[in-house]
Amino acid sequence: MATRAEQFAGLSVAMITPFREGKVDYARLEEYVEFQIQAGTTCLCPVGTTGESPTLSHPEHREVIAAVIKAAAGRIKVMPGTGSNSTEEALELTRWAAQVGADAALVVAPYYNKPTQEGFYQHFKLLAEAVDIPICIYNIPGRTGKNIEPETILRLAEIPNIAMVKEASGSLDQVSQLTSGTDLTILSGDDSLTLPILSVGGRGVISVIGNIVPREMVQLVAAWDRGEIPTAQSLHQKLFPLAKDMLGLATNPIPIKAAMRLLGRDSGELRLPLTPLSETQEARLRQTLRTFGLLS
Repeated sequence: MATRAEQFAGLSVAMITPFREGKVDYARLEEYVEFQIQAGTTCLCPVGTTGESPTLSHPEHREVIAAVIKAAAGRIKVMPGTGSNSTEEALELTRWAAQVGADAALVVAPYYNKPTQEGFYQHFKLLAEAVDIPICIYNIPGRTGKNIEPETILRLAEIPNIAMVKEASGSLDQVSQLTSGTDLTILSGDDSLTLPILSVGGRGVISVIGNIVPREMVQLVAAWDRGEIPTAQSLHQKLFPLAKDMLGLATNPIPIKAAMRLLGRDSGELRLPLTPLSETQEARLRQTLRTFGLLS
């Protein structure tokens, strides 16, 4: 069964938002875009969870989207985060992203207010019918407080503009229901589950560790697509400790920003309420980076 948004298969990277002295560092953001283009990444996803969107002002949110689209210059796809727990706010931002050239919109499930399944359906239906770019439903119940049930996504799949799902429920059964019941493009929302999700019909990943090891993530998905299962398994095993640290040491994006600072690629600045890793946590991260071969 052909997937609905096959052009988004492969590696998408959930980009961090670089800060310098409390402000968005747009020069460094442009460097990140170039790094990902050179790595062969399929798509960039700015201003999502990893991009610290909850602490960006509304003008900053738009400015980061515009900056990434400008730097991409059509050389790589851009799917910014445009979700909100206010349908009206999500609609306004999604429309704006479409107008300035986004290739798709990554829309997180409304958080905190915990809609019913009908509420989820009506929220995404309204957005999908209001814009002409593909919508990627972002299901991450660990952050939003509620799962978008497979039955709801099956209903939403009947709407042409609903094209993708970023699945971060941690449930392979849920992914299997979606890949067997729809032609949506299913993307892993957890780096450590990328290979298992590919094995049940997923088509790629929206990755956190792709910020630092995009080539290896590209290789993993490509190896699976070519049927080179041992190669894909070997890459999964190599990437697994790094993936676990990014989510296990502290809340995302604290570890990935620490890793990028240690690699000399970011200031490591965070905005409150996020705080840096402890000395013990950073020591463990350093060891993981050394074992991977990123630090000497």
